[in-house]
Amino acid sequence: MPDYPKEKPYIIAETAYNHEGDINYLLKMIDELAEIKVNAVKFHLLLNIDSYMKKTHPLYKQVKKWMFSEKQWDKIISHANRKKLDIVALCDDVESIQYIIGKKKKIRAIELHATSINDYFVLSEVSKFNGLIILGIGGTNTEEISYAVDFLKKHRKKDILLMYGFQSYPTNYEDINLSKMIKLHDLYNLPVGYADHTSYSDPNNLIISISAALLGFPILEKHYTLNEGKKRIDYHAAVGEKKMKDICDLMQLALKVRGNGKNTMSEPEKAYGKVGPMKKAIVAKKDIRKGEKLTIEKLWFKRNPEESKIPQKKFLQILKHRAKVDIKKDEIIDMKKIVEAITITGSLIGSTAKDIKNKIIAMQQMGGMLDEFKWREETFNATNGNAVHLDEANFTDALAEGQTNLLDQEIAYDFTIVLSVGKAR
Repeated sequence: MPDYPKEKPYIIAETAYNHEGDINYLLKMIDELAEIKVNAVKFHLLLNIDSYMKKTHPLYKQVKKWMFSEKQWDKIISHANRKKLDIVALCDDVESIQYIIGKKKKIRAIELHATSINDYFVLSEVSKFNGLIILGIGGTNTEEISYAVDFLKKHRKKDILLMYGFQSYPTNYEDINLSKMIKLHDLYNLPVGYADHTSYSDPNNLIISISAALLGFPILEKHYTLNEGKKRIDYHAAVGEKKMKDICDLMQLALKVRGNGKNTMSEPEKAYGKVGPMKKAIVAKKDIRKGEKLTIEKLWFKRNPEESKIPQKKFLQILKHRAKVDIKKDEIIDMKKIVEAITITGSLIGSTAKDIKNKIIAMQQMGGMLDEFKWREETFNATNGNAVHLDEANFTDALAEGQTNLLDQEIAYDFTIVLSVGKAR
């Protein structure tokens, strides 16, 4: 329904003609369904059988015996209202739609059976209803569905629900084809419900009934009877009180298990995925002394009772960091125990090596240690145009000795500096 939360089930109990014209039987069905706490009860309304079928139809005489008068429907609908059940009225004729609209009955939805899916007169009349319209689409093709949907939308009807499912006994599981509901939803951008017609005696009845919920469709329509298995009209797919209760409970469970589909982790999942207790943590493969660089030969991954704050994917990033303290074999590596190395890369074409020296001195004053200094090339252009060879070793010496003849050379190529920030103590 338009205003129901998608994480909760909405179960419609269909009475169909199981009452066989016995109003007291139908009233008792309403009482039981209210106790079970289904969301809605569905009635088949037919006031003018001659508007619905020819007298020569094989079901004409039988159906005529099961019909209720308007006065009887007044009593039935009022009873369901008092029991606080939503009402879905499947209207088989134009007259029953006129009855509901004309008498302003408290009805949640009007449903059209697949027999009337493209009936111009029925569609025209139901377009006047100020509420949800359900289209029973069992045995209909996309052209027929599109015609009905377009017709209703042209009449400014927005609250439309497609009810998927059809009767077939015995049930062939492959014919149920619940995946089709996904395609119907995507094609029409409308909510889709599942009308299950699995035989009451099928051992997989409960599983099949809730399967659509696991796909994200929380609306279920299910036939109901007072005496499961007793031969009455529409009894083949009708379940009794116990099975309906089980279905209600399992529908809630199915939707809980399915979840909301968000690509986030729950708190229990986060706890399960902690680095250390569950995921392997980065540890010392051997004893590492204070001031030593962390290298691939000195590290390993192991599960540990302690939690680590360094994720596994950071392994390569902590290589070349230095140990701030002595770290024993199998001890977890964490940021408190290491001095972080920062790599500075850039291009200083036209600048002097002295500029780099000043950068390094500034970092050292912040507690940095020069780990590496690498040139992409080793040749530099002197200010006088002469080529000067400057490598990592003599540049480091130049820093220490203040050799301005080298430090004043203009750099012609890119450089990389690796500094450890934070003194190892």
